Amino acid sequence: MNDSFADKMNDRDVAHDVRVLGGFIQIWCDGSHEDLERSRVDTRGAVLGVYGRKIPRLCPDCEAHLAYGEMRRAYCPKDPKPFCAHCDTHCYRPEEREWHRQMMRYSGPKSWRKGYAIDGIKHALEARKYRKMAARLPAKRGTS
Repeated sequence: MNDSFADKMNDRDVAHDVRVLGGFIQIWCDGSHEDLERSRVDTRGAVLGVYGRKIPRLCPDCEAHLAYGEMRRAYCPKDPKPFCAHCDTHCYRPEEREWHRQMMRYSGPKSWRKGYAIDGIKHALEARKYRKMAARLPAKRGTS
């Protein structure tokens, strides 16, 4: 296993983001793929113990999306990392980005009942801050 990936996964913020991503994909898979066979994921993050005892049980397709998301989060060049929707650098492939967007739209509203209420509040506050900052940007450019 790549040591730099393991080093990145030891970062508290990276591990937290990956756990939240795994939980959101679990919500998506439970709601969208209930008829498919699911098993505990065997991603690199799961092997490193990022999920603790709450290892997601996903179908193979969702597990592949989770593994891709783990890699993208681990090697994100931004520090501090913004939410992907607010980032100016899109490191996901277009089809993965669209899949994750749909998954987040489905899972986000359901996540507060699954233990992600605090993360949802933080996300809403950061989104508000981002919108305010984005609204001020064109005004600054016009004055130069």
